[in-house]
Amino acid sequence: MNNSVISQITEIANSIAKNLGLEVVGIVFQTNKRPPVLRIDIRNSQGNTSLNDCEEVSRALETTLDEYQVISGSYVLEISSPGVSRHLTSDRDFISFKGFAVVVITHAPYLNQKEWRGKLQKRDKESVHLNRKGRAIIIPRNLIAIIKLDDHP
Repeated sequence: MNNSVISQITEIANSIAKNLGLEVVGIVFQTNKRPPVLRIDIRNSQGNTSLNDCEEVSRALETTLDEYQVISGSYVLEISSPGVSRHLTSDRDFISFKGFAVVVITHAPYLNQKEWRGKLQKRDKESVHLNRKGRAIIIPRNLIAIIKLDDHP
């Protein structure tokens, strides 16, 4: 799977979601599965993402991808909402979840540990700032692999 196919899928999905008043928050194309699985997470910024939202995006996206033959061969299309355990990636996520308990996992140990838990304070160009029981923790962004909401704060 080349990057131009992923770019086309992203462009089409973003356009369809925007026209429906929704936002694409994640795209994963699992080509190692038979048939391949294209999973797209959407969010309704006006409230909860409904089953109807997912169905509308699915119908429109499937039609458009097939019409333009973006993906050759058969594939499975999954449209869903990311749920509360999703990874934080966008500036909007970091603003929306300020003060929430998060887990930060680093690529390599930072100050002798790879997993950090605390309340999200902010993210700037260089670092992610957490509050851990009143103690400020600053983790360089270039070391971070994943930031997600903490299911067990």
